[in-house]
Amino acid sequence: MLIALFMAMVFSIHAEIIYVIQGSNGDGTTWENAFGNLNDAIQKANFGDQIWVTKGTYVPTTTNDRKISFQIKDGIEVYGGFIGSETALTERKTSENLTILSGEIGKPGIADNSYNVIFTKNVSPSTIVDGFIIISGNANDGGAEGQKHRSGGAWFNDGSYGSSKPTISNCIFKKNYGRDGAAMYNLGTAGEASPTLTNCIFEENQAGIDGGAMYNNGKDGGISNPTLKNCSFIRNVGTYGGAICNASDNGACNLYLENCSFIENNALLRGGAVFDMNGQNSCYLELLDCVFEGNYPDNRSKVTTHKSSLLDKYSINRP
Repeated sequence: MLIALFMAMVFSIHAEIIYVIQGSNGDGTTWENAFGNLNDAIQKANFGDQIWVTKGTYVPTTTNDRKISFQIKDGIEVYGGFIGSETALTERKTSENLTILSGEIGKPGIADNSYNVIFTKNVSPSTIVDGFIIISGNANDGGAEGQKHRSGGAWFNDGSYGSSKPTISNCIFKKNYGRDGAAMYNLGTAGEASPTLTNCIFEENQAGIDGGAMYNNGKDGGISNPTLKNCSFIRNVGTYGGAICNASDNGACNLYLENCSFIENNALLRGGAVFDMNGQNSCYLELLDCVFEGNYPDNRSKVTTHKSSLLDKYSINRP
């Protein structure tokens, strides 16, 4: 415990702010000398550093290599919503200074876009992404379930054989595609993938198979227990789980939702809002003050709007 506290103090003392402005060509040391490439800033950053990014659109690569993502390293904090003159985080305005992370590389159109706009692997809750619009990822490659390039078009979070728990706030995931988990895929193979998301919106994402917005997989005895607070899922589409699909293989997949809304999501087969692939023995959904409206197939026979001062446990849309 003392060693961990000491290390945290060391990182805090040496933490830096790295600046990014679209079109700039500096080394990131000041706004006037900002990086123009977000991936250059990520490569420079160390545990405890912050990256401040101004409004604009940023892509993972200027080449046609679909495999390149913004790979967020453990313990760095990445913030969008700046204009380029701020001296404090509280001065940024994310709703005005739109900061977009886009998979739109190569030719115009979705076909050759980045497989995954963001990639994290075995990162701690100290890893923060806050204030971005994440769009146009296209994880449409083949391969087995859980493969990176077929899952999580906006964000692939890999906790396999380790632990990956990024902290995500004030982000919009919009119009991303994938075979599973079009916007976000949490893979906990023999490990844990349990992000925390606050004040996020998942809108108009589409999965070719399951989990129109998010897929949580506690594979091979692993764990995927995301926590979502004040998040919205709007008009996402999947085969099983119009918004979210949970699955486990001798593992656990327990989703906590607080003050979240599911509006007009569409499942082609079952679970208009949320589908638990392995049923109540492996996957649970914990709800507090959540709203379900206009999802198809209509799951009102299981749960629509739950308003309670107590936390109840449900497993809905089970096969």
